[in-house]
Amino acid sequence: MILVFGQTGQVARELARLAPDALYLGREQADLTDPDACAAAIRAHRPSAVINAAAYTAVDRAEDEEALATLVNGDAPAAMAVACAEIGIPLVHISTDYVFDGAGEAPFAPDHPTAPLGAYGRTKLKGEDGVRAAGATHAIMRTSWVFSAHGANFVRTMLRLGAERDLLNVVTDQIGGPTPARAIAEACLSMAQQLQADPTKSGTYHFSGTPATSWAGFARAIMTEADLTCEIIDIPTAAYPTPARRPLNSRLDCTALRVFGLSQPDWREYLKTTLIELKGTA
Repeated sequence: MILVFGQTGQVARELARLAPDALYLGREQADLTDPDACAAAIRAHRPSAVINAAAYTAVDRAEDEEALATLVNGDAPAAMAVACAEIGIPLVHISTDYVFDGAGEAPFAPDHPTAPLGAYGRTKLKGEDGVRAAGATHAIMRTSWVFSAHGANFVRTMLRLGAERDLLNVVTDQIGGPTPARAIAEACLSMAQQLQADPTKSGTYHFSGTPATSWAGFARAIMTEADLTCEIIDIPTAAYPTPARRPLNSRLDCTALRVFGLSQPDWREYLKTTLIELKGTA
C-alpha cells in the first residue's frame, strides 16, 4: 500500500484517479505543520512507499509566512524521510524549479548549484536537503508550471480571464515547461514502484513538460485550443511586479529520467485533454 500526503492538490487528485487503493492523508489526518505527526502516520501505517504530494505553494504569501512555509515544505518532508529510512521504504518527494536562480538560458541539470530567489524556493530547498540527509531511498522530483482541470493553475485562470476580456497582458521573458499534473502523478507512481525494487535509483530528478515556452506563449496556446479570441500582449516581468521574484529561466534538464524509463510529457497534448475535461464539468 502506498501512502500519499495530500488529497486536494492537483497531483494528489490525479494520483487518486490512478491509484484509488492508495491511502491519502489530508490536513485532517496529517497536518504538515506538525512534522512529527507526519512521521507518526508513516510509522503507524507502515506502507510500501510514500509519495509527498502536499506542499505550501503560495509563492508570494511565503515572503511573509516563511516560518510556516518552512514547516510544511522543509521540516515535514525531512521528518517523513526519517520515518521512511527507519522502516526501509522509498519516498518520492515533489520539489520545484524555484530552487534555482533562473539565470542564463540553458536547462538546469539536477546537480546544478541551487540559489533560490525567495522564501518559497528556500523552504523547498530545505525540504530537499532534509530528505537527502535522512538516508532513505528517495526520488526528489523537481517540476514546474503545474496544470490540470482542477485547482488553482494558469490554464484555469487564462480560461476565465480569456472569456471575460478582449486583451490580456502576459509575461514573455519567463521561460519554462508547463507540466501536466496527470503526468507528474504517473511518474511518481512509477518511481515509487521502481525504487522498491532498486534503491540504487535514489537521487534528484527533473520532470517538466516540453517544449519550453513563455507564459505568454502558453497563454496563446490556451486561447487557441479553447477557441477564445482574447489577444495576448507580451510584457516583461518588470511590468508585472510581484512580492516574490520569479526565475526567468525555468528550463529543466530531464535527461536523467531515462533511469526510470520516463520521458518529458508534451504539454500541448495534455492541454487538449485538460480542456476536454473542463468542458465536461462545466
